[in-house]
Amino acid sequence: MSVNILFAAHKDRWAQYETPLRRALDAIGIDYALSTDMEPGGVDYIVYAPNSDVQDFTPYKRLKAVLNLWAGVESAVKNPTLTVPFARMVDDEGLTQGMVEWVVGHTLRHHLGMDAHIVNPDCEWAAKAPPIAADRPVGLLGLGALGTACGQALSDLGFPVSGWARTPKSIDGITAYHGKDGLQSVLETSQILILLLPSTPETENTINAETLALMPKGAILINPGRGTLIEDAALLAALDNGRIGHATLDVFRTEPLPADDPYWTHPNVTVTPHVASETRPPSAARVIAENIRRGEAGEPFLHLVDRDAGY
Repeated sequence: MSVNILFAAHKDRWAQYETPLRRALDAIGIDYALSTDMEPGGVDYIVYAPNSDVQDFTPYKRLKAVLNLWAGVESAVKNPTLTVPFARMVDDEGLTQGMVEWVVGHTLRHHLGMDAHIVNPDCEWAAKAPPIAADRPVGLLGLGALGTACGQALSDLGFPVSGWARTPKSIDGITAYHGKDGLQSVLETSQILILLLPSTPETENTINAETLALMPKGAILINPGRGTLIEDAALLAALDNGRIGHATLDVFRTEPLPADDPYWTHPNVTVTPHVASETRPPSAARVIAENIRRGEAGEPFLHLVDRDAGY
């Protein structure tokens, strides 16, 4: 019997994903039907974007799993009608590599002081070399797939890397902490702090007046994770008083970031428009196809969401 796969996302995504998905599904050798329009009662799998029209899963009586196109699942994980296995997107070829490149690039930018040389209207000849990486401690909040990959890449470049996670972890190249005391240890030592925590009620406003006060004076904050991790008023105050030297922000509570938001005009803020990383259709399609293969073979799905943790 044919495996019925519903693609539930915006129309522009279908144009990007249809061909890669068909190629990936053909490669696993199953008989399938793939469409943006199917009778709910016959659907086996939903390839899903949480902003799609599908919000009520109760009509999908035969549904085996929902396979997210995004790494973030916070807008869908608490949906009471979503009771089947729900897999987040972990795409090492595309999403993870893209995040590593963005994080390493901006870390090196701040470490080397590139901004002063790229924009230098007064033609100042300030011949002061930056410290080497070994003398610049870097911290990561969030040690999931993305945080671990970024931390190990920075460690390979010679940075001393510490990281914090909700639960204890042991990761090569990263000094891992957990718990309240562990968070304090990472904050107190990080000259550059990178935020890659998921968005949950527990992580909201992790960066606030209290935690910012723990950081070294003039530290750099880089956020490619979630906008809700930062209490914006507290960060702006810390930038104004010099506690934080610069913030490079890729994610915000409201996107696109409104034109009158103070982040746009603050001299010590760099805004990037949520481009740190995204799933790439060819590699993401292979991740989705592998989970469908597993479902049909009775094997465990990859990257299942922990509904209690929220990610």
